[in-house]
Amino acid sequence: MDSKPTRPHRRPPPLPSKTSGVWPVALLVVLCFAALPLFLALSRARPTLSDVSQMGVTVTVHDEDPAGTPPESSPANRDRLLGGLLSPDIGESACLSRYKSSLHRKPSPHSPSPYLVSRLRKYEALHRKCGPGTLFYKKSLMQLTSAYSMGLVECTYLVWTPCGGSHLGDRMLSMVSAFLYALLTHRVFVVHVTDDMAGLFCEPFPAASWELPAGFLVHNLTQLGRGSEHSYANLLGAKKIKTDDPAGVRSESLPSYAYVHLEHDYQQSDQLFFCDDDQTVLAKVNWLILRSNLYFTPGLFLVPQFEDELRWMFPARDTVFHHIGRYLFHPSNKVWELITRYHTSYMAKFEENIGIQITTFAGSKVSSEEYFKQIVACTSQEKILPEIDPNATSSANEAALGTTASKAVLVSSAQPSEYAEKLKAMYYEHATVTGEPVSVLQPAGAGKQAPNQKALVEMFLQSYCDVSVVSGRSTVGYVGHGLAGVKPWLLLTPTNRTASANPPCIQTTSMEPCFHAPPSYDCRAKKDGDLGAVLRHVRHCEDVGDGLKLYD
Repeated sequence: MDSKPTRPHRRPPPLPSKTSGVWPVALLVVLCFAALPLFLALSRARPTLSDVSQMGVTVTVHDEDPAGTPPESSPANRDRLLGGLLSPDIGESACLSRYKSSLHRKPSPHSPSPYLVSRLRKYEALHRKCGPGTLFYKKSLMQLTSAYSMGLVECTYLVWTPCGGSHLGDRMLSMVSAFLYALLTHRVFVVHVTDDMAGLFCEPFPAASWELPAGFLVHNLTQLGRGSEHSYANLLGAKKIKTDDPAGVRSESLPSYAYVHLEHDYQQSDQLFFCDDDQTVLAKVNWLILRSNLYFTPGLFLVPQFEDELRWMFPARDTVFHHIGRYLFHPSNKVWELITRYHTSYMAKFEENIGIQITTFAGSKVSSEEYFKQIVACTSQEKILPEIDPNATSSANEAALGTTASKAVLVSSAQPSEYAEKLKAMYYEHATVTGEPVSVLQPAGAGKQAPNQKALVEMFLQSYCDVSVVSGRSTVGYVGHGLAGVKPWLLLTPTNRTASANPPCIQTTSMEPCFHAPPSYDCRAKKDGDLGAVLRHVRHCEDVGDGLKLYD
């Protein structure tokens, strides 16, 4: 080993003369500057006298800032990249929500696997190389002018297009599924952004766009459907695609593109998408166009050739939407301003936020009055919210309201007067049996926003709640609690108007969304069967009996 060099002995500098007037001043200046950060840190966390007198307890409050960002010393600020899930290669000013949204939530207990992080970085490199606007993209477009695919191409693509009239929640669920499929098949994920989705989200991939440029050579994407000539089912029926010998099929014998129809009305021939042999053949089609209003991720877990990759990416299988959703979806700066303004003004001051998301469906057999009773029964029986004291006088209630509430309920519903206003009146008119006051919140000004913008704001506000109570089958609820990373309480649907749901709600054992309309064909057995009994981690949903869901 090399020996360390011996430092020469240095004589300490002489002390300044006692009569010198310079060094005390210099020392004082240094001490002042050294103490300044400590002073600011302490003063920033110090509550005002009005705060103390109002709350009656010792509290710590942070200064509000217009962006709703906790100070840099906050523990919530320690992992803005979500455990490596997000790349740091996108500037903060271009997308404020990308780095600040997670600061409104408690740190997620669900860490992405190192393999998933690695795969996302590799995908981003692929997207930079082959995404819209690149030379490879322009070259690949020329393939669409041919009747057939081309072999040995550098880049293959998956174009996601939305279902007309579908809710934004449905679209976000299907986009997560489609992006996961692109990851599994090494395709470039391109999004057909229609007018009603413009300006909602930031670009999720560094130095590249995910938006399908104008002038795409396949016209009328939103008009594609089950009967389209290029749908995979019709290509099979016309013998333009054959799966008798999947490994022997050559790209040059396949169409230049295929349309994959995975909407709720798809038929068995469309459902062959989830079969191993069909995936082997589809891998050789350079362009796939996919439309779905379903969270079809559980179906991908049924494809044998994807099993190992999915297991490595998601050791905890009930975290797929949580990780991919937080990776893909970042509200644009315009939408983020609406979200953070409401959160900072109303939600941030409470110790606990309870999210209640109510969705009523056409043809529901349950009246709004009965459904409201079910919500109250759920939240009281499960100790989510305190029960009210029906005998409390108004004066007793006013005294209780003198104490600052530590718990708030954020109610999202298309019928605010039926649910939010009733809940607000209930807690205003009656004190709780525990004496704990409860504030009921509802996003204000939502009526002035476009429908999809309003939906996105509400879903993200719901994702900042600590506890989630949602209507069964609600895709809006799925998105909210999925982004939050919490297992929700599902409000079960009664069978008729006279019977009450018993129990009124159950807490799920998985935070994954439900695949509402899974295929009925078991590819492994080559016959119709119960796909909820094929794999241990793919089972039926609590709120949709024949649906499929991922469980850990």
